[in-house]
Amino acid sequence: MKTHLVTGGAGFIGSNFIRHVISQGDVGLVNLDKLTYAGNLDSLADISGHPNYTFCQGDIGDRALVTSLLRKYQVEVVVNFAAESHVDRSIDGPADFIQTNIVGTFELLEAVRAYWSENKEELEGRFRFLHVSTDEVYGSLRSEGYFREESAYAPNSPYSASKAASDHLVRAYYHTYGVPTLTTNCSNNYGPYQFPEKLIPLMILNALDHKPLPVYGDGQNIRDWLYVLDHCRAIQTVVERGVPGETYNVGGNNEKSNLAVVNTLCDLLDELAPRADGASYRGQIAFVKDRPGHDRRYAIDSAKLQTALAWKPRETFSTGLKKTVQWYLANREWCQRVADGSYRRERLGLLELAR
Repeated sequence: MKTHLVTGGAGFIGSNFIRHVISQGDVGLVNLDKLTYAGNLDSLADISGHPNYTFCQGDIGDRALVTSLLRKYQVEVVVNFAAESHVDRSIDGPADFIQTNIVGTFELLEAVRAYWSENKEELEGRFRFLHVSTDEVYGSLRSEGYFREESAYAPNSPYSASKAASDHLVRAYYHTYGVPTLTTNCSNNYGPYQFPEKLIPLMILNALDHKPLPVYGDGQNIRDWLYVLDHCRAIQTVVERGVPGETYNVGGNNEKSNLAVVNTLCDLLDELAPRADGASYRGQIAFVKDRPGHDRRYAIDSAKLQTALAWKPRETFSTGLKKTVQWYLANREWCQRVADGSYRRERLGLLELAR
């Protein structure tokens, strides 16, 4: 049985990936997660007792711990989701992003490099280290064009800068040490189990609680939206068929302005959970001051992944968003439990500490 070590597996994308891989058959999953505010074992409650699943609370920066897990479970695939990932939080406090996304990735790579060197003969052709990254490392696009794998890096926030640094480390460990690494850079994910600081779940929950729906600036910042299970299928595809040393961009082919996303969410909620007073949720939209360094447009060209590895997204934005809204409506208790910590859906990224 092939065993995957998944770091950050209690987070949004990681938990969906673990659930997806477990459903595919005879694969062992070891989940290493520090359980910070956005990591929650509630997201994996349905598979916590699965015989192929093991959870370990810990930090990717703990080289000794990672090494022990690699050896104990004879890991053949490492998928690194572990990261601080919220732009606004990186503005308020960049130190955690540097520590986890850069130093943590370095320590993880060092553990993997030693393990690979010790077991190279046995693992040759089978071992893979896949690093999950973001399109934000490329910076901001004008009104036309797409990010491609060869696009220059131009990060504009502490978050994207820290992810760019980790991407470069992963690349270096392939070219310098021969570790069979792969990198994926994805567009904005959405779907079940997403922590409610991100745009879509924040708007859903604020709408249902009759709170304002804060839209930054003029609402015309554009993102390419990717349904999380399409992303999980892409990661699995890259693990199984990707070429070591390569980068693959993963996009949903769904460019939408933030305001268009919020309007669509309001319309879906008007249909699926109408307000008692009959008014539209659009009336709760409130434009607020833009955040510093807010990139205007992201758009991913995933042609390489689609052509070379025969992957394509299954969900349109319409079908994926409706499934997402339905999930949040059916899982209000989960939303309440994960938000019981320090995050209360307050505004972040206002540079209060810098004033």
